[in-house]
Amino acid sequence: MIKAGIIGSTGYAGQELVRLLLGHRETEIVWYGSRSYIDKKYDEVFGNMFEIVDAKCLDDNMDELAALADVIFTATPQGFCASMVNEDILGKTRIIDLSADFRIKDVSIYEKWYGIQHKAPEFIEEAVYGLCEINREDIKGKRLIANPGCYTTCSILSLYPLVKEGMIDVDSIIIDAKSGTSGAGRGAKVNNLYCEVNENIKAYGVTTHRHTPEIEEQLGYACGREVVLNFTPHLVPMNRGILVTAYASMTGDFGEDEVRVAYDKYYADEQFVRVLEKDTPPETRWVEGSNYVDVNFKIDERTGRIIVMGALDNLIKGAAGQAVQNMNLMFDLPENMGISMAPMFP
Repeated sequence: MIKAGIIGSTGYAGQELVRLLLGHRETEIVWYGSRSYIDKKYDEVFGNMFEIVDAKCLDDNMDELAALADVIFTATPQGFCASMVNEDILGKTRIIDLSADFRIKDVSIYEKWYGIQHKAPEFIEEAVYGLCEINREDIKGKRLIANPGCYTTCSILSLYPLVKEGMIDVDSIIIDAKSGTSGAGRGAKVNNLYCEVNENIKAYGVTTHRHTPEIEEQLGYACGREVVLNFTPHLVPMNRGILVTAYASMTGDFGEDEVRVAYDKYYADEQFVRVLEKDTPPETRWVEGSNYVDVNFKIDERTGRIIVMGALDNLIKGAAGQAVQNMNLMFDLPENMGISMAPMFP
């Protein structure tokens, strides 16, 4: 039985980790960490856990937790994990970090986009970017995983086959993305209040969103060169979901069948990436509550561009579900264990 500890268990992603791990037959949660609710019963924070979780919230003492847990999930703000991790901790346990601390290999880029000093640059090279469908073999057996972000997971998986196969001009990529409000976290902020979000949609982080360099770096690995693209996120009044619509110029006169062959080459055997049938656009409602990513594409012969679409649940495949998928790979368990649930509707 894998003993798991969660630091940040009372955030949206942290609570989803709890829910998924409670249903994972090879895992026992030994630490419900929450700096905001120390000594408060977990089911008092989340009433859905009444008579399911009989535990109190603990602090964020990673040193103590490392002695108890086989794996630590850090569902925490940027900077926390890097400020806590050290060789002694990694010698005792494994870490899956849901923040951006170890996603970007260039420290200067991380510090520029996140505006903080990186506290553990010595572990950046070791950390594996945990996008399972692309880095599966690298994840197995490792001790430090950088769990990808929600926007990035959807953007990268939607575009990856085309970039990898050289079918699009990477200098022409424009990504328009939309997120439900849970993506902004559970902290109290005026901009996230019901009256501020309801009946409204807005762009934010225009040209400055911190997931941009993460997407660029990973797509750069796919094509073997530097990628610079436009990424614009939008906040929409729904609880969950990421919808990506990306545009790019094609490098040749490729038809529907040729593009579909490229997607099938990478995803035909992937349980959690579903390439939809022709002319079926992805919708967030059909992936909600699941670890699935739905992708599709449409060729615009008039402009020579391709429109690529993707949808996922930002709290599952975009956070907690992907983290459990990474844990399964790290511990040589079936990759889909505990996360094969069908999407929920309505």
